[in-house]
Amino acid sequence: MKYTIQQIAERVGGEIINFTSNDNFHISGLNYASLAKNGDLTLINKNEHIKLWQYSNASAAIISKDLRDIGNINNKPLIVVHNADLAMAKALELFSKPNPEQNGIHEKAVIEPTATIGANVSIGPGAYIGKNVVIGDNSIIYANVSIYDEATIGQNCIIWPNVTIRERTQIGHFCRLYSNCSIGSDGFGYRPSEDGRSIVRIPHIGNVVIGNYVDIGSSTCIDIAKFGSTIIGDFTKIDNLVQIGHNVVIGKGCMICGQAGISGSVTIGDGAIIAGNAGIKDHTNIGAGAKIGAKSGVMKDVPAGQSQMGYPACEGRELMRQWVAIKQLPETMKKLKALAKSLNIDL
Repeated sequence: MKYTIQQIAERVGGEIINFTSNDNFHISGLNYASLAKNGDLTLINKNEHIKLWQYSNASAAIISKDLRDIGNINNKPLIVVHNADLAMAKALELFSKPNPEQNGIHEKAVIEPTATIGANVSIGPGAYIGKNVVIGDNSIIYANVSIYDEATIGQNCIIWPNVTIRERTQIGHFCRLYSNCSIGSDGFGYRPSEDGRSIVRIPHIGNVVIGNYVDIGSSTCIDIAKFGSTIIGDFTKIDNLVQIGHNVVIGKGCMICGQAGISGSVTIGDGAIIAGNAGIKDHTNIGAGAKIGAKSGVMKDVPAGQSQMGYPACEGRELMRQWVAIKQLPETMKKLKALAKSLNIDL
């Protein structure tokens, strides 16, 4: 798979510099500047990449417009773009290999007679399709996927192996569910019994509703609602190993990073970002566009557009002041002890 630099520039909407019609070469791969070889295209989107580019074996680079002047250091062709990350994503599409081929319905798939299967759907071996399930046109169900009664899968979805989709789940169009994720398991609904001798399980009778163009990473769990729906909005992207509790509502265009834990009945507004290993207390509201830092513990509502981090999470500038104070604490204690001694006071 090879492309001329002109083809790639056209694909990403970039301007080529340091290139003439006499330069006759093709781009055959993409890689980091430090690992690239002759024929590869690399990415320059931060100052740290400039030095790597200077000594890189890559034949050309996609570069952010604001780095154009300082990145033009070795007379190799550059494709200048407004946003190098997004441009590289378009270039990667050119070199992306198609999904594993799977045609039709495998003879070892189990499909209940009342299920409705759309046109051009493929279903792999060991898959189970339950009663009254609906699968939209052009969707791909890989091996050992289990889709239980009355679930709905939209058009052009890809469900990777070993995914479990429980009863009444609704999934929109163009969604991708990666291996081993679980959609619609019972929420963590338990209460101590009145006599305190046992734990009472609370039934969950709702469902999970997932919008269009949603990606759900491997081994992520999204729990069914106690009543009503657990909701994931359109275009939201969820990483691997994320826990989303019952009755959570996540808006459109959110990003939830790996190992985040979102407790029951949390609401997350459109465009919010939850970084890795963050935890959010139940019944908390995260405003639209808010950003929660890695390993943060959110214990109360976060206003729209605000960035919070730390444990317990607080506004970023406040946390920085706390960190500065903690760093100064040993010296402060030393001075305090000296003062106490001079005043003959025991600490």
